[in-house]
Amino acid sequence: MKAIIYAAGLGTRFKPWTDLHPKALAVVNGKSLLQRNIEYLQQYGITEVVVNVHHFAQQVRAAIAENSGWGSKILISDETDLLLETGGGLMRAKHLLEGDEPFISLNVDILTNMDLGKLIAFHQQHQPLITMGITSRKSSRVLLFDESNRLCGWKNQQTGEEKISIPKLNLIPMAYSCVVVYDPSLFSLIKKQGKFSIIDAYLDLAATHTILGYDHSGDHLVDVGKPESVAVAEALFN
Repeated sequence: MKAIIYAAGLGTRFKPWTDLHPKALAVVNGKSLLQRNIEYLQQYGITEVVVNVHHFAQQVRAAIAENSGWGSKILISDETDLLLETGGGLMRAKHLLEGDEPFISLNVDILTNMDLGKLIAFHQQHQPLITMGITSRKSSRVLLFDESNRLCGWKNQQTGEEKISIPKLNLIPMAYSCVVVYDPSLFSLIKKQGKFSIIDAYLDLAATHTILGYDHSGDHLVDVGKPESVAVAEALFN
């Protein structure tokens, strides 16, 4: 099984570090976010990893080379010409991820101790197009699920804006964990091109294809999106 780690972002919330460095190389207890996510995947036998790069791409490349991929085979998906966001980034990396097996995506700035093996087993048992980790934590933007944890929509909790793919009553708001398992047929189904969010692709596909949430509420999960979140992460991840 392969994985992609999204590491191309500008990290605007993580200034001043990201004025001179990529957020992927921000350090939590002596290890970069990128190293931590590569080692997280290794715990579950996933050692072939695509990393997309844009902001200070050469620093990311150099860190991977200097550390021999921290023991994994790292393939680079280059977005130095244009930052493509998560959806566009996934499609740019299509040729590196295609195959017969499901594959994983992670965001480099998310640290979690979710049991990835259980997420994969859930996906294999239910055979949806996509299975995504979700929790009941507070979030300004949430995904909306029915009672069977099928994705039905999205909502901005602050503005009230909604995008509904499957109209149902009593939809359950859950926060997106940015840890996802995909069936490889996804690539032939996404019609968007260029720069776009993977969330928009989920909402396009949700009405016609089963996309499931895997609730792992209670696990550690830290969005290391701002400098002050490093201390939170350091208290939970040695």
